[in-house]
Amino acid sequence: MKKCGLYLHIPFCRQKCFYCDFVSYAGRSEWMKPYVEALRKEITARGSLVSSGDDPWQASSVYFGGGTPTALPAADLAGLVSLVRDAFLLEEKAEITIEANPGTVSRDYLTRLREAGANRLSFGVQSFDDRLLKNIGRIHTAGQAYYALDWAREAGFDNISIDLMYGLPGQSLADLKGSVEAALAVTPKISHISVYGLTIEEGTPFQQMQCAGRFTGELTLPDEDEAGDMYDYLTEELPLRGYGRYEISNYALPGRESRHNLGYWQDVPYLGMGAGAHSYGPWDVGGEYGCRFSGTGRLEPYILGRDEVRYDLLSREESMEEFCFLALRTAVGISREKFQQKYSVELGEIFGGVIEKLEAQGLLSADREGVRLTKRGMQYGNAVFREFLPG
Repeated sequence: MKKCGLYLHIPFCRQKCFYCDFVSYAGRSEWMKPYVEALRKEITARGSLVSSGDDPWQASSVYFGGGTPTALPAADLAGLVSLVRDAFLLEEKAEITIEANPGTVSRDYLTRLREAGANRLSFGVQSFDDRLLKNIGRIHTAGQAYYALDWAREAGFDNISIDLMYGLPGQSLADLKGSVEAALAVTPKISHISVYGLTIEEGTPFQQMQCAGRFTGELTLPDEDEAGDMYDYLTEELPLRGYGRYEISNYALPGRESRHNLGYWQDVPYLGMGAGAHSYGPWDVGGEYGCRFSGTGRLEPYILGRDEVRYDLLSREESMEEFCFLALRTAVGISREKFQQKYSVELGEIFGGVIEKLEAQGLLSADREGVRLTKRGMQYGNAVFREFLPG
């Protein structure tokens, strides 16, 4: 049976974090009810198309992202989880993840999500330091993060992920070590840790602060060497503590890798629903190598059913490039066998020169089975990925 992933976008949050460039809207609670109704209609319509007939799709993972999904009332979010389970054909043990802000949940809230069928939580903790949380515009405190993790266990979740960030304004290596130690001290152990270096994205409050020269004093950004030390610490410490690095930014206890995110990197089609959600696969217009499409991300057109959808039909060459640089994000890397099965040509015939060049630079490691990033290549992944794109 054909496999896929499902993504549902909840574009609401209580406050826009200073680094965030995702499709999200703060303080727009009046739009929540109509948005949920529009999303319910889309779920029902999409489900009837892809989960019925003689050759249906079966979803192995469902992911509610944002924004902050838990900014919705518990009844609305739990209702969406239940509807997805009814509308789509899911694997018996499908992974159903909810992104959550520790400052927007309670024990009862998380219990309702678990009862509706969610079985994995991803908390945007970012830091266990209240000073740093304030510096980046988070609404929660370290204490609320601890409470949220306890409540999640009490609600019946045994698969819990957290995000941590480094390179933050005012952050030192000692600060980062403190947050990592705090995360590792949680019992039972957190299943999964994602780590992200701060990047200043266009159109964010942080970009405005940078242009205004406000990253000074307590908001001074770590320099390149300091950020490098933070990166080195994370990549060395987390594996020593039992968290395998299975993707550039992701570490997990054995068997607790994110099935949904692995699908993105392993060429599994996914269907996005909600304002601005992205999809990949043969869903609407087919094409031998699939199509990427998404809406504008604007609330009112989506709610009214008038959103414009942009379609990008992939050529064979574009599909090959994406297959390679997405697979390279993972520890497994590019499978020569899978590449040949999909494109009826050997990997070396298409990218042999690029692979040899990057291997000589110590950024790639190649053997009979495939090609993967070295430890150094993991650090400079974007430079590697660019080599697989047309000049």
